[in-house]
Amino acid sequence: MTIPMAPAELYRHGLRLLLEKDVPAWVELFDTHGVLEFPFAPTGWPARLEGRAAVGAYMRDYPDHIDLHDFPDVKIHQTTVPETIVVEMRGVGRLVKTDTPYDMTYIAVVTVENGLITSYRDYWNPLAASLTGADLTGANR
Repeated sequence: MTIPMAPAELYRHGLRLLLEKDVPAWVELFDTHGVLEFPFAPTGWPARLEGRAAVGAYMRDYPDHIDLHDFPDVKIHQTTVPETIVVEMRGVGRLVKTDTPYDMTYIAVVTVENGLITSYRDYWNPLAASLTGADLTGANR
């Protein structure tokens, strides 16, 4: 029997998968009913994706838009709830469409149960994304 990864370990594994551009494997880290939320999503951008299938559909073309190179400065904080972590990090790389640098700061609140993500709240800055010309709405997918 395999022991499920702890939340911090699972999160770091997910970052490696994103750097490898293995989006399907990253999506598989979500529970079938897992939720991905963007609390600061502006009008027209998805605010809540319910279920692994919805997360997969949203993320499917991610590497076609953002070529991630690294996640420097990852800090993972354990909360008083063992299943929940708070992550501070940066994602750096380039925007594929414009070949311009990408450098985004994120804060995420992630809950992992039985080795799978059940809740992922991604607090990123949509104003910074719009300044870079990133189209993460799926409108051009």
